[in-house]
Amino acid sequence: MKNGKAYLILQNGKRFVGNRFGADGDIIGELVFTTGMTGYIETLTDPSYYGQIVTQTFPLIGNYGMISSDCESKKPWVSAYIVREKCDEPSNFRSEGRLDTYLKENNIVGLYGIDTRELTKIVREAGVMNAAITSKPLDDLSEVKSYILKDAVKAVTCDEIVESGNLNGPKVVIWDFGAKDNISRELEKRGCHCIKVPSFYTAEQILALNPDGLMLTNGPGDPAENTEIIENIKKLAGKLPIFGICLGHQLFALAKGGKTKKMKYGHRGANQPVKDLATGRVYISSQNHGYEVISESLAGVGVLSYVNANDGTCEGFDYPKLNAYTVQFHPEACGGPQDAAFLFDKFIRNMKEGKFNA
Repeated sequence: MKNGKAYLILQNGKRFVGNRFGADGDIIGELVFTTGMTGYIETLTDPSYYGQIVTQTFPLIGNYGMISSDCESKKPWVSAYIVREKCDEPSNFRSEGRLDTYLKENNIVGLYGIDTRELTKIVREAGVMNAAITSKPLDDLSEVKSYILKDAVKAVTCDEIVESGNLNGPKVVIWDFGAKDNISRELEKRGCHCIKVPSFYTAEQILALNPDGLMLTNGPGDPAENTEIIENIKKLAGKLPIFGICLGHQLFALAKGGKTKKMKYGHRGANQPVKDLATGRVYISSQNHGYEVISESLAGVGVLSYVNANDGTCEGFDYPKLNAYTVQFHPEACGGPQDAAFLFDKFIRNMKEGKFNA
C-alpha cells in the first residue's frame, strides 16, 4: 500500500520525486550508495550506516523478505532507505515478513520509484552530500547543508558487557564501536570466549578482564572525533594481540600517529577488490566506509599489507612489533564474499602464541 509521494532534495538543489514506503516522516542525513546485489538485510542493520540515507544501486530490493537471523544488530541504523523498486511479495522459504513492514515497525523512512542510477552518478561525480526526504519541496536548504554527523560511535555502542561463546576458549574483548554480530559469530566458531564491551571502556578496564586478544570493530562516523578511544588504544598497543576492522583499522592508525581523510564517496558494497601486497593475490571484499587511512602517514610505523585494486587506497596495515594488524574491509562479511575469513584464523594463532609482543 502506497504512503504517498515524497521529495528527495539534495544539498546542491537537485530534486527527485518518489513514493513513500516504510515509516512516514521527514528526515535529513548523509546520502550514500551501496552496490551490493544481495545483503540488504545486513545493510539495514549495520551500525556503520548510522546517520546516513542509504541508496541501493541494485534495482529490486526486498525479494527474499526479512530474515531475523540475517540481521547484523538488534535494529536498523540507517536514517532512511532508497530503492528503485521494492518487492511486496517476497519468495524465500526463510522469509519472515516484508521489507515495508519491517521499516514501518522500526520507524525508518523509505522511498521507492527514484532513478537510483542517476542518483548514484550524481554522488559519484559530486561526492557524498547531505539530503532530505520531505513531504513538500524545500526552498531553504540551510538546514540540509549544515547537517553534521556527531557522536556516532556513542549512539550505536552497547550499554553493558555481553558475553558469548566458549567460556574455556581464548578470551577476546570485542571493543564495540558499532560491531556487526558476525564478528562475534566468526570468533565463536573458532572456539573463542567473546566479551563485548562498550566504546567508553578504558584501557585499564579492558586489561582488567585479562583478555588473550582485543578486537577493534567497525562503526560509523569520522574516526578522528573519537579522541578518548584513540588515547586508550595508545595504552593498549603492544600489550596484547590486536585485530582491527574498518573503523577499528582507522582508530589504530590514528593512535600510532597516522592520519585519515574523508573519501569522495567511499567504498560501500560487496564487490570491492583488495590486493594482498605480500602475495599479489586479489580478494573480493565487502566494505562500508567513507574515510581512509593515508598510507604515507604511517611510514616507518607499520607495513602496508593491502590496497584497493580500483583506486589504490589503503586497505590494511600490519604492525609486527606490536602483534597487531588491521584491515579496512570486512572479513566477517555476511551477505557478501567471505574470501578473507582466514584473517580470523591469523588472530587465533596470534593469541595462542602469547599475549605480549610476538
